[in-house]
Amino acid sequence: MKPKKIVVLFGGKTGEHEVSLRSAAAIVKNMDPELWEPVGIGIDYDGRWYLQDSASLYPKEDTLTLVRNPDSAVSVVPGRGLFADGEQLECACVFPALHGTFGEDGTLQGLMEITGLPYAGSDVLGSSLGMDKEMTKRIWQEAGLPVVPFITADAEETESLVSRIENSFGFPVFIKPVHLGSSVGVSRAANPLELERSLDAAFRFDTRVILEPEISGREIECAVLGNHTPRAYGPGEVAPSHEFYSYEAKYIDPDGADLIIPALLPEPDLETIRDLAVRAFLAVKAQGLSRVDFFYENNSNRILLNEINTLPGFTSISMFPRMCIHGGISFRDLVTEIIHLGIERFNERKNLQFRHT
Repeated sequence: MKPKKIVVLFGGKTGEHEVSLRSAAAIVKNMDPELWEPVGIGIDYDGRWYLQDSASLYPKEDTLTLVRNPDSAVSVVPGRGLFADGEQLECACVFPALHGTFGEDGTLQGLMEITGLPYAGSDVLGSSLGMDKEMTKRIWQEAGLPVVPFITADAEETESLVSRIENSFGFPVFIKPVHLGSSVGVSRAANPLELERSLDAAFRFDTRVILEPEISGREIECAVLGNHTPRAYGPGEVAPSHEFYSYEAKYIDPDGADLIIPALLPEPDLETIRDLAVRAFLAVKAQGLSRVDFFYENNSNRILLNEINTLPGFTSISMFPRMCIHGGISFRDLVTEIIHLGIERFNERKNLQFRHT
């Protein structure tokens, strides 16, 4: 049987552009050649899409190089698909190897829905909710799940933030852009002066920020895979060598953190985390795959939900594929299942009626 063509999207208008190049390289490398044939489309920092030469998808290094050839510009045509140089691209499924804004926040997913193409990962709702840290936590609270305490603010509300912090949970606090992932724009403030600097940094990336108390504990992550009946893998433990699990520790510095799989916790706690990860995944309507992040508080042993990442990293040091591999799924089978899950969701929806007749 002829392999089906899978469009791998990478790059993007985001601070996680370089991470995406690494994730895409790993995904292509681990595609089953008997089932799939990758078609690379690189998105530059300006948001322009370019069809990539097939030979460039198999580099010697663990990252791809995005080639910007005007003759290979890609057009997205609603209801028809993807086109390059006047020719329609064959596509059984789109695999977004994209992270952050314009990749996993629902915008790309909406474009794929309008275009009429199957795609891997969560749909518009699950993607947009998962990217919004504030709404994610509000939904988890409504579902009765334990979350890290938080307050939010926009630029007009910052004058009262010190008193709000002191009345809520006190310093030190972590400041994060609400609609961003992978520790971009995240910093720690131990006092009001550091808070002011941290807010300046966070507001470079978003119009709204979320503030959380520093949790004295261990950082735990859990992989979730599936659509209607998801299953959890791991959990794993992150022991960062940096002050916290920063962007550099996650993706750049190979010694930025020790990744311990399974986490060194009692089995009942591991099972609780797996159960909470699946419940958190379902609560925000995630699909396909996600990495759910927790804190395990030192003194109380409380397990607190922190975030969900609906398109987690696939680099050689990323926790999501490593937890799945530890759970008995090869990287190749993992890529195949994620593609199948995207096609499965597409097939469920394609026969729905969208107009009254």
